[in-house]
Amino acid sequence: MPTPAADATAELIAELTIRHLTIAVAESLTGGLLVAELVRIPGASAVVRGGVVAYDTALKRSLLHVDSSVLNVHGPVHADVAKQMAGGVRTLLAVNDVRADIGVSTTGVAGPGPEGGHPAGTVFIGLSKGSGSWAVSLQLSGDRAEIRAESVRRAIDAVRALIAQGDAE
Repeated sequence: MPTPAADATAELIAELTIRHLTIAVAESLTGGLLVAELVRIPGASAVVRGGVVAYDTALKRSLLHVDSSVLNVHGPVHADVAKQMAGGVRTLLAVNDVRADIGVSTTGVAGPGPEGGHPAGTVFIGLSKGSGSWAVSLQLSGDRAEIRAESVRRAIDAVRALIAQGDAE
């Protein structure tokens, strides 16, 4: 029986559950919206390790182990920062010394104005799985709330695509 309306987050949680994969979330510009979206789905506790909001740049370094040199050269809005956040949260939210299978992160400028030389809507989603890490670069439009909400939607889609790539390998 087809579902009345596709719910990408519910589909992601179902896929993670079927595959016995765990996920950990590190957020900056989304400020907890991404982990809140994941745990909106009943049964998410089986796969969602948790989330960290590292809004302050210093926390990206101290909690998530983002390389200081990357932060010093590029600032917090950069693809390498997103990738390192995603990898770092997998370790930070390890359970019984077992890292989360997937890490996802968000960093960027939600607006209303530019920050650090980046226009509002500049967003990087970081992904980490196995020994690899990737970043998705976005240039979104809209107001602050729209940019943050679209960042969450895109992060869900990016994790779904990452899992689907595993099938193609």
